[in-house]
Amino acid sequence: MKLEQAKALCRSLPGATEDVKWESTLVFSVGGKMFAATDTGHNVTRLSLKVDDDLFLGLTDRDGIIPAPYLARAKWIRIENIQSMGDAELTGLITRAHELILNKLTKKLQRDILGSAGA
Repeated sequence: MKLEQAKALCRSLPGATEDVKWESTLVFSVGGKMFAATDTGHNVTRLSLKVDDDLFLGLTDRDGIIPAPYLARAKWIRIENIQSMGDAELTGLITRAHELILNKLTKKLQRDILGSAGA
C-alpha cells in the first residue's frame, strides 16, 4: 500500500479529521484524539499508529517497526516503510487504531460520530 492510499483510508473512517501538528506532522484524529500520524514531506513512507497493548511488543520485534518516538509509552508504533507490509495487515492496523481511540470516547460522542457516518 502506498502512503496516499493509507491516508485516504484514514480520511474515510467515521469521524476522522486531519490536521498538521508540530509544523510537519500530518495527524489523523477521531473525537479530537490521534490515531495515526505521518510526516508531511515528499517521499515519506513511514506511518505511526496506536496499537493494542498486547500487540505492541510483538509488532516492535519485527524488522522495520519501532516504538513511535514520543508516543511509545502510549503503545504507538512507527512502521518505517509501509510498502513492506501487506495491504490487508496495514488496513487492519489502521482501522483498529481508529477503533481503539473511538472506543475511548464518551458514549455520546461515539453515537454522534457513528450516527453522522451513516447519514
